[in-house]
Amino acid sequence: MEQDQFPRQTKSLIEPSVKIKLSKWQLIIITGVILGLGFWLGQSTQSPPTSLAQSVENKTQGNILPVATTKLEPVQSYQTTQTYTGEVKASRSSEVGFERGGKLVAVLVDEGDRLDTGMPLAKLDTANLEAEKKALVAQKAQAQAVLAELKNGARSEQITAAQASVRDLEQQLALEKLKSSRREYLYQEGAIAREQLDEIAFNRKALQERLTNAQSNLAELNNGTRVEKIIAQQAAIEALNAEINNLDISIAKSVLKSPFSGIVASRNLDEGVVVDMGQSILRVVEDVDPEVKIGIPSTLSRQVPPGSKQEVEVGKQTYQAIVSSILPEVDAATRTRTVVLRLPPTARNKVAPEQIARLSVTQNSHTDGYWLPINALVKGDKGLWSCFAIVDSNNDNPEVERRHIELLETREDRVLVTGTLKPGDLIITDGAHRLVPGQVVQLTAS
Repeated sequence: MEQDQFPRQTKSLIEPSVKIKLSKWQLIIITGVILGLGFWLGQSTQSPPTSLAQSVENKTQGNILPVATTKLEPVQSYQTTQTYTGEVKASRSSEVGFERGGKLVAVLVDEGDRLDTGMPLAKLDTANLEAEKKALVAQKAQAQAVLAELKNGARSEQITAAQASVRDLEQQLALEKLKSSRREYLYQEGAIAREQLDEIAFNRKALQERLTNAQSNLAELNNGTRVEKIIAQQAAIEALNAEINNLDISIAKSVLKSPFSGIVASRNLDEGVVVDMGQSILRVVEDVDPEVKIGIPSTLSRQVPPGSKQEVEVGKQTYQAIVSSILPEVDAATRTRTVVLRLPPTARNKVAPEQIARLSVTQNSHTDGYWLPINALVKGDKGLWSCFAIVDSNNDNPEVERRHIELLETREDRVLVTGTLKPGDLIITDGAHRLVPGQVVQLTAS
């Protein structure tokens, strides 16, 4: 029953609304009108007005990118400037100390003081050396007196006494000879024994020996001192002089003096310390014509020959330095050779040892390539570089193509390249990162 009721209700709702009945011809006319209107609307959509087409064309032309270009000119060589770093070195620097040990009694300078050659710097205690010197001086005086006596010979009083001694012995010997003659007679007569005769003979021989000795002494006094004794005494005096001179040298070396003009860089010890031989008391640095030592590759040593002038930068100031020498050995760590440059006297009070110094060396490199502005580079795949070139510059709207290149040298605003380029090519220098191969561009006045 429910299924029968639903159609009846629907029919009852529809029937009241259908009041007008259309004829067959009227339906045909209405259908034709609708079809004609649809055809007219379709033609209007496919064929826009002339003003709309012109607008679209203008918009397309506005998408052409204006670009700036540069014309390639080949080069066969170029100059490069490399900067190498080194240090300012004092011409001379010394850790000065005494040549002997002793007690340090005075340090006469302080750090930063300027020194002249031979200026006293410090002193050691010399009391023991002075005492030894006095003893040697006394010994020398005694030896000199003996030498003078040897050179002057015996005095007249000594000679007179020696002569008297000889005469006395001669007289005693003459008396003994007389006694001996008498004793000989008495012995032959049997008045005395043989023993008494022998005693007189012995006394005569003893007097003869004493006379001979006295005569020798008299002859020595008359002849003067032997040359050998004088020479021996002179040698003894020279030995004493050598010992005194040695003490004088030790006393002089007890005063430490500046080996050259310079500045006291450091003071290592103070008074009261017992120092050893060679122990550093002060460090002295020479401040005359400072030097610069810079390591450069061995291949560049010909670019800076000895005697040539080079620009050296120290403390943001440039000096005209002279190459004094190139050290022969290659540094094992850096594989460079050391160039020694002498700064002008004007730099004496402006630079200090251990300051950083920079040397710029210019060299010519021979290679074929082209200089391009750095803005013309386009980074490609796998770290490669490329640029865009104009295909046909005579066309009003030329196209671009990619050229692969290799970088040879880089400067601040340009690069030297080689690759698929040829002289006279127009390379896009501005906006290259927005281009793709085959894109149409518009050349701007360069």
